[in-house]
Amino acid sequence: MLAIETFDQRQGGNVLYKALSHPLAAEAARGLAAELAAAGPWALFDPDGIAPALFALCPGLATPAELYVQDVREIGSERAGLLARPLTDLPRSAARRVLIATFGAERSKSRLAPVLPPGAEALSLDTIRLPAALLSEKTRYLEQRNFATNFVFFRDEDGLSTRLVTANYWAGYGAGDVRLWLRLYDGSGKTLATWEEKLPRGVAGFALDSRELRRRFDLPPFTGQIFLHVIGAAGHDVVKYALDSFASAGGSSLSCTHDANAWPSERYAGLPAPRPDERVILWLQNSHAVPIPPGAIALDRMGAEAPVALEQEIPPFATRALDVATLLPGISWPAQIEIRAGRHVVRPRYEVVRDGRTRIAHVNVERADLAPDPALPTLPAPLGRGYLLPFPILPRQRYTSIVQPTPMATTEADLPLRLDLFDPAGHPAGSHFLGRLRRDHALALDLDTILAPDALPEGGHGELVYDFRAGGEGNGWLHALFRYADRASGHEAESSFGAHIFNTLMTYRDEPQSYNGPPPGLSTRLFLRLGEGGRRSFTCLIYPASAPWHPRSATRLELHDGEGRQIAEAPLTIACSGSALVWPHRLFSAQDLARAGSCGYVLVRDTTCRLFGYHGLTDERGGFSLDHMFGF
Repeated sequence: MLAIETFDQRQGGNVLYKALSHPLAAEAARGLAAELAAAGPWALFDPDGIAPALFALCPGLATPAELYVQDVREIGSERAGLLARPLTDLPRSAARRVLIATFGAERSKSRLAPVLPPGAEALSLDTIRLPAALLSEKTRYLEQRNFATNFVFFRDEDGLSTRLVTANYWAGYGAGDVRLWLRLYDGSGKTLATWEEKLPRGVAGFALDSRELRRRFDLPPFTGQIFLHVIGAAGHDVVKYALDSFASAGGSSLSCTHDANAWPSERYAGLPAPRPDERVILWLQNSHAVPIPPGAIALDRMGAEAPVALEQEIPPFATRALDVATLLPGISWPAQIEIRAGRHVVRPRYEVVRDGRTRIAHVNVERADLAPDPALPTLPAPLGRGYLLPFPILPRQRYTSIVQPTPMATTEADLPLRLDLFDPAGHPAGSHFLGRLRRDHALALDLDTILAPDALPEGGHGELVYDFRAGGEGNGWLHALFRYADRASGHEAESSFGAHIFNTLMTYRDEPQSYNGPPPGLSTRLFLRLGEGGRRSFTCLIYPASAPWHPRSATRLELHDGEGRQIAEAPLTIACSGSALVWPHRLFSAQDLARAGSCGYVLVRDTTCRLFGYHGLTDERGGFSLDHMFGF
């Protein structure tokens, strides 16, 4: 496992990790490594304890002769295979270079000058800083907004293309000029293109289309990834987007997936095993400038504790397609697969291939820092049903809906769950105790098996909730996979997400979660991209409530053009515990949608409650996509 710290749920992302792993920092690190190697023996002064991450992420950096620390409590400790020495011993070193393992090291250099070995020179990590033109906050280098970055699975090959869609939502937090610095890698990790895009001012829509990039840069077919860096970010450093994958040569594939979650994790879960007529491809995309060594990534049947390692090296920033059956032959749906990723990759995508169609979805971070919460079985009454995981039930005459709970913490031994069902008007439509599911359970519940044929003809939604009637434990990090199929065309789509406490004035820890500011989150701002290339967009908006809240929502759907200007608005009310299936082409005129353009979008706004949404596209072949929406 890489010796790096990436994301902590209490403190957020580790900005030092991003500063060391940025592709431009990695390029500069090669030059620093060469300079240190050419100078002869060198020493490392590590005041902040970052030596393990430095050696893990900086390519070519050889082991120093000595390592020095300033905190007397650290003397004699081991870091990166070296015993820490007191800084007062530095004058007696034979080192010709001393690397200060910190950014902004001018003060440290002046302090070290009197104790440097004779003829030695002090260097620092300032030699691998990003250019000033790429910084959002120039006065403080290790500022989160300087590293608003993410990765994007990107493909234009074999008749399949990709299109990223998002908005300049940083403008809504006061950002001025916002630019993107982008680098496209092919499957081998080779750089195909590096460029910048200037975003329109205002909360404007934006798209990156693989077909257009191939034309612009005269590229061959590729399957790889884009590294995306936002310059001028304000408000927060999270880069969110929707990614559509579709057949561009007359095929029938269509799917969408969420942003990559920019923090590499030790493990991921929620990867479905293939059915007998399917192949499940896991896309492993190296997120760093150092190779992933053989054996560093493994797959395991969830709960089996018998991981099987991939004995292949993956080069820096390279992409590998792993058919899960090559490591786990004989495993089949509804079994689930755990990915032991060793912090080498951001949240991976997987692709299901069946009947000439493909669909792409993502796995989720399996947390190693989460223990069962003994308070969950007896949460106070004002929190009502507590944690809810809402998901759509699509109109049942046309679609099947399947729900599969997925363990998402390494300590999770069981899942004591109940399924509550609601029609669009918020009326209860049934409640089903799913039991105390074991970690290695193989439940994939087709709602056709528990609903009468004429029940919920227009769909509705379901909510997974904890139910401790048979014992068990919970941690609040409740996740599930939702799979849908068109009964006529056979096309399928799937998505996954986790639970929250919704729409109560009372709070518990960081719930009800808020997009901006402390809990409770009692407002909605969701992004819905419009269709393109003959495809139409839709959304299933759900008004979940852990406890009784406003009887109806006061929702507005605001149509914006590609410059961020609002050009139309439609009101919508949703009953508490109800839902609505919304089609922009039925709410807005053809003229207004044409004015919005291919980068236009609908902003779902509500200041009275927090809605949860799933969005997708449909095409004329019966294809459709579905994934959860993002807010900002």
